[in-house]
Amino acid sequence: MSENNDLHARARRIKLFLMDVDGTLTDGGVCLMATPGVEAISELKIFNSRDGAGLKLAGIMGIRTGFITGRSSEAVRHRARELSVNYVHLGQETKTAAFEACLNEAGVTAEETAWLGDDLPDMPLAQRAGLAIAVADAAPELKALCHYVTRAPGGHGAAREVVELILKAQGRWEEAVPKALA
Repeated sequence: MSENNDLHARARRIKLFLMDVDGTLTDGGVCLMATPGVEAISELKIFNSRDGAGLKLAGIMGIRTGFITGRSSEAVRHRARELSVNYVHLGQETKTAAFEACLNEAGVTAEETAWLGDDLPDMPLAQRAGLAIAVADAAPELKALCHYVTRAPGGHGAAREVVELILKAQGRWEEAVPKALA
């Protein structure tokens, strides 16, 4: 089987799309803001609207989505609500337990799950996922074990690219496009 046929066979099985946040849905930058006289630190994250449109479309088309990230962030929690993300696991020192919890809750197998990551902590999940994806600017070690590397770098439409890949492989892209316009 050719590499392209294997990629599409893997993508056809996907029912759950899980991803890291920093470095995949953002460019990896973390902006911390201190307000004089206030002890709490605010965090600013910049998300790409194309990724948001792609994740919303995934949900419309019945593909469940989830965030598993090492940082706890109200900005991520808010973005997840905006996009109707099904599973949100913040502050995960190691991500494997959250990955397994998502599989169990969704009632899917690892082979029916896609994982999008950017760095070394994502490697155990990439090794488990039926479709492992690295963003274009990911760590070389992660890229080496993934089935697909996006053209887009993290924070610049990589998640949207993955949603399109999955829906096209499933023969549902033509059905999805009008739903994206509604």
